[in-house]
Amino acid sequence: MRLSVLDRGHRLPARMFFGLTALVSRVPMSDVPKTLLYRPDFFGAVFLDLSAAAMRGPSFWTAGEREYMARRTAERLRCPYCAVTHTELVKIAGDPTPLRPELVAALEFLETLAPPRGVPHEALVHALEVSLVWQVVNRLANAFGFALLPGQLESGTRSLHRFGYRFPRFLTGPGTGSPAELRRAVLEAPARTAPALRRAAAAGDAWGAYAATVRSASHRLTDDDLERLRQDHTEDEIFEVTVAAAVGAALDHHDQGRRNLGD
Repeated sequence: MRLSVLDRGHRLPARMFFGLTALVSRVPMSDVPKTLLYRPDFFGAVFLDLSAAAMRGPSFWTAGEREYMARRTAERLRCPYCAVTHTELVKIAGDPTPLRPELVAALEFLETLAPPRGVPHEALVHALEVSLVWQVVNRLANAFGFALLPGQLESGTRSLHRFGYRFPRFLTGPGTGSPAELRRAVLEAPARTAPALRRAAAAGDAWGAYAATVRSASHRLTDDDLERLRQDHTEDEIFEVTVAAAVGAALDHHDQGRRNLGD
């Protein structure tokens, strides 16, 4: 993890949860929960609620098909951490191969945003929400240097599937998962950085080329890139701007898809 606050900056309830989970599973908490449960009032509460609905809520798509979409998103954004994780989750949730024609069409839609025929409108909307979630996580995983420690892949994926991507509310507080609420929480609500800076990051226009790289080529970011940012910015500022850039890119894709569907 490239930001120390994402390893050691959590509130007491999260630290206790991590400790208890590690005691039971004998595996330390993985990087995705540590990131999403850091300052959940800024980002994680809304995002986790959106993730649970997208990945395990009622849907035209099976759980395995949604995991397959997530894996394809990780491959497209060149995120090895997420590609490995969702390969395992495909096995757990139910491998959808051979793919039904509707899934093939939806996967092409997520790449081109050209609406296909033969797939229900609501199914395509839901596919966009699955893609939205993992476009954010993939970019954060690349930017923050997520890595899997021994045992985390098996333990983490089983827990995600078992609990339907949900975490206890005492860890997250209230959250209403929707793309609109995600935009408000990350780009408009009070935080350590100004909303104007976060909106600029969402558009790829903040801190030189950094926000643009998070949006378009997060896999190219290195330890040195974040070390240079630390010379002028706090880790909380880096966290917020990185999240804003990742969310901005994902929302742009989602919103364009909805427009192409006529919404």
